[in-house]
Amino acid sequence: MQAALEITARYCSRELEQYGQCVAAKPESWQRDCHHLKMSIAQCTSAHPIIRQIRQACSEPFKAFEECLRQNEAAMGNCAEHVRQFLQCAEQVQPTHRPSTLEAHPLPAS
Repeated sequence: MQAALEITARYCSRELEQYGQCVAAKPESWQRDCHHLKMSIAQCTSAHPIIRQIRQACSEPFKAFEECLRQNEAAMGNCAEHVRQFLQCAEQVQPTHRPSTLEAHPLPAS
């Protein structure tokens, strides 16, 4: 959970900030009133290219982390090494560079 939150905070910070502000402002009804913002976080994390790459490139360390959590429900601290390995993998994922329209079709020299 911590690893996913760190990745989300890094790449979907605007959505996370808006959701946090809504929850803080509506302590009695945040689950209902802030649901659309929660969905915007989910949409960001599923659509963000770098998060997609991380999911693909780091699926094995993440699966190991999830399995550790299942086996250590009462002592999640036992999974710190799994979190570290996943985050280390995620840090090494580089965004794939897609050329912009200008790079793909340079203007002719005058």
